[in-house]
Amino acid sequence: MVILLKFVVRAQHIVSLGGYIVERNFPYRNIILVNKTLEPIKVEIPVFNEEWIDEHRQLGLDVIPVNDEDSFLSLFKKAKTDLDLIKTENNS
Repeated sequence: MVILLKFVVRAQHIVSLGGYIVERNFPYRNIILVNKTLEPIKVEIPVFNEEWIDEHRQLGLDVIPVNDEDSFLSLFKKAKTDLDLIKTENNS
């Protein structure tokens, strides 16, 4: 039995899903989700396969897979900076 939960990514927020990846053969060690929209978006967790990435991109999320050789912190900071620019534009 597989239990899928829903997780809400608030409007204009960024989260890391590293702890919600359950497949051992999954090619990424972490996933960064960025919701640049003005609406919250529900995502299904845990992450079991690569199709999850495409499905959640179709919901309007930026999905940034993190490989073993990637710097998670650099990718997260870049995504956060991009999101902050959008927030600033929306508040102007």
